Amino acid sequence: MAKWQNWSGRHATRDAELHFIRSEADAIALVTRCASERKSLRVAGTGHSHAPVAVNHEVMVDSSGLTGVLDVDTANRQAWIRAGSPIYSLGGQLHAHGLALRNQGDIDRQLLAGTVSTGTHGTGKDLQNISASVIDLSIITADGDHIENCAASEPELFEAARVGLGSVGFITRIRMQLRDACVLKEKSWQADYDDFARDIPALVDGHDRFEFFWYPQSDTATIKTIAETSEPPVYPLAEEGSRQAWSYEVLPSHRPHLHTEMEYSVPAESGPDCLADIRQLLQTQFKGVSWPVEYRTVAADDIWLSMASGRPTVTISVHQDIREGDEPYFRACEEVFLQYGGRPHWGKVNYLTSGDFAELYPHWEKWWQIRENHDPHRIFLNPWARSLAP
Repeated sequence: MAKWQNWSGRHATRDAELHFIRSEADAIALVTRCASERKSLRVAGTGHSHAPVAVNHEVMVDSSGLTGVLDVDTANRQAWIRAGSPIYSLGGQLHAHGLALRNQGDIDRQLLAGTVSTGTHGTGKDLQNISASVIDLSIITADGDHIENCAASEPELFEAARVGLGSVGFITRIRMQLRDACVLKEKSWQADYDDFARDIPALVDGHDRFEFFWYPQSDTATIKTIAETSEPPVYPLAEEGSRQAWSYEVLPSHRPHLHTEMEYSVPAESGPDCLADIRQLLQTQFKGVSWPVEYRTVAADDIWLSMASGRPTVTISVHQDIREGDEPYFRACEEVFLQYGGRPHWGKVNYLTSGDFAELYPHWEKWWQIRENHDPHRIFLNPWARSLAP
């Protein structure tokens, strides 16, 4: 037995078998063994989720040995990538072929399978989350069957697994739609809330990538835009907020401070009003909170359990120091988010039930039906996922 904990240390287990996987053959054998013994198995990435998405008390798998870019199709801008590859490791490998991820989040420590399984995203009104770039999967099902081209042979399983919450199967390889490598130019500035709040829709529409952090103690924001440029990279890299380099060098940010986080996705047109209500909540009921509120945009997609499924989206994130209590604050924020039809990020804190998710996602029951058909003994469900079952 070995201890496993997530990035912040908030979620941990000491009683699970922990396996480090280096090959698909070993993964198939482990899944087959767990199925025969009726043991639940959970694949863990870097543990960057703020919710207990990966925590299991029977068998846990460290998939970081399954790493690397495999077959690259430069003509169609596609590549098969091993699912345990950290996002930060992909930039240079893809760049060697003149390619890049379409977009990525401001943290690049996660493994690719984890970002796909939770619908992780960056920012940009015309840019979708990472899962929307998945065009095929290689996945091990609960009976040990290794489906190498899931999109063609098991299209419904593919749809369920694109944002599969780690509960549909053991993903070993992912085929990604990519883009040409590009240089990005970053600009950052500070503004008082009252001076920029009314301009948020125009700022979103006028920039490829736009985001900001609003600081409740000062009522000011750090605003950042990122745009493609024909200018060459500038090295050494400048401070964050004024970098100019290849996309994989500019999009990530350093986030070393341990914290917990809640993020909700609301319809894009509701973003400014929802933020205004969160601001009022902080200024009236939670005056001691000093951590900022983050505001980003994500384009719509058609993935069943994606937070941006069927609608252009604004994501609003609230944070708290890991040493501080967060539940009263987060619950109050959640009430606001839900008033605007918000959907919680799968890898971050929320207090919803299966019934709540059924109202938020039209395909919720179908997703569970397909999941159950392929895993009737619930090998791939941990306690967190079991709690969401209809």
